Amino acid sequence: MIINCRIISKGVVEGPAIVSKEPISFLGGVDPKTGKIIEVGHPLEGKNISGKILIFPRGKGSTVGSYVMYQLKKNNVAPLGIINEDAEVIVTVGAIISNIPMVDKPEIQLNIKDGQIVKIDAENGKIEVK
Repeated sequence: MIINCRIISKGVVEGPAIVSKEPISFLGGVDPKTGKIIEVGHPLEGKNISGKILIFPRGKGSTVGSYVMYQLKKNNVAPLGIINEDAEVIVTVGAIISNIPMVDKPEIQLNIKDGQIVKIDAENGKIEVK
């Protein structure tokens, strides 16, 4: 299945999905050394986003979260790519400065499960669920 979407940060990546129905705060919610979700009570608490296609509605929290995303990339524990329902400035800036391919506004409701292989084509505005 191929889904049209809006390009936020260019690139093409493919990998296993990790999905949250809840927003993510990178500052205080993600360990920049490991890529593990550390926000207490978050549905992904204890799971690692490193090397995965991270799918979540939108970011939340402090603008410093953009720099946490940059730290994740520098530490080689960043997500491969990001899909948001509706991107906001914190995650948008973080993806751009970290060169993490990112898209948002998929044309249909996504029904992707953890572990499914997803390709983000943020050159042409496409999400492919394999």
